Amino acid sequence: MTYDITALRAQFPALKAGSAHFDGPGGTQTPLPVIEAIADALANPLSNRGHDTEGERNAEAIVTRTRQALADLLGADPTAIVFGRSATQLTYDFARTLAKTWVPGDEIVVSRLDHDSNIRPWIQAAAHAGVTVRWAEFDPATGELTPDDIGAVLSDRTRLVALTAASNLIGTRPAIPEISRLVHQRGALLYADGVHYTAHAHVDIAQLGVDFFTCSPYKFLGPHLGVLAGRPDLLETLTPDKLLPSTNAVPERFEFGTLPYELLAGTRAAVDFLADLAPEARGGRRERLASAYAALEQREDALRRRIEEGLASLEPVIIHSRAAHRTPTLLLTLDGHDTTDAYRHLAARGVDVPSGSFYAIEASRRLGLGDTGGLRVGLAPYNSAEDVDRLLEALSDFLHRPAQRPRNS
Repeated sequence: MTYDITALRAQFPALKAGSAHFDGPGGTQTPLPVIEAIADALANPLSNRGHDTEGERNAEAIVTRTRQALADLLGADPTAIVFGRSATQLTYDFARTLAKTWVPGDEIVVSRLDHDSNIRPWIQAAAHAGVTVRWAEFDPATGELTPDDIGAVLSDRTRLVALTAASNLIGTRPAIPEISRLVHQRGALLYADGVHYTAHAHVDIAQLGVDFFTCSPYKFLGPHLGVLAGRPDLLETLTPDKLLPSTNAVPERFEFGTLPYELLAGTRAAVDFLADLAPEARGGRRERLASAYAALEQREDALRRRIEEGLASLEPVIIHSRAAHRTPTLLLTLDGHDTTDAYRHLAARGVDVPSGSFYAIEASRRLGLGDTGGLRVGLAPYNSAEDVDRLLEALSDFLHRPAQRPRNS
């Protein structure tokens, strides 16, 4: 099953500016239905949630429908969908809450593969609770982080493992279901960062076996927002710090202040947009999403191979994304050239390929790239073969300039 890339691209006003966007891992461009849903929410009566006035009913409907949309996207229970400003904010909130259940002598596990938002909140919470932090290492030569790597740092004192479902830097997709079984055998919880994963793979949190799963709609065509899906029974046991008059109901007890209703409306529209990606798909939204992601993965993998084949002829290029199972995300360094210079050269030619470590600073250091990282080429649903050709041509042009001493080697 495929989708019409020309028709899809016509739905993105930002693409009219002419750039080839390979910056999707940092945030995708926004389709018209999402923009219109946000505007529509703001154009109609809107108030705090309730059932008496039209504004209250509109707010209530937006929240309820968006929880269901996210539940369909993630294979979750809508009563266990928590909204927040960002995945980082949600992780800090839950780290503080879960740390209340830890005692000195307990242990938690974090990984070098992760974005810092799934590392630092746990380390800081552990320090306040007097809990030991253990590190799971990935192989810098292959980019792999295996169940054995996690198993090596688990113990009977492990209370939580924080691990990415897909690396935002090099795309590695660890074997989460197998890791989940190891974690649960030790009686620990698994908190998965699914921000990068959700943009490229059909999520089934039951199959993954995770206890918590975060994602960010702005990575999959929606607005800036954070989402956490948890186990309803587990959320009922947690007691976050909150205002006295605020509800103690789940999931609302974890949502502080008034929700951004317009962004929730845009998020639901983004899920529906993805569900309609493969027009031939049939069934409910969950089933159509499965078909859409199958089409998306097929197309993105084909474009990734096209990029890799083109890069193979550019000898100064080193590809650090090597795991067997990975997203269409490539981290590059350029022997004899600085990637920040490359980023600027490409940007001047309308090819957006950012350079950095993208908050995956531990992974960048583990790869031997220090804090500066490299060029990150990331695909999104709207990327075309023409985009890829522009990227390869612009990068080749840059590499044929006189070499300069690299600042990030």
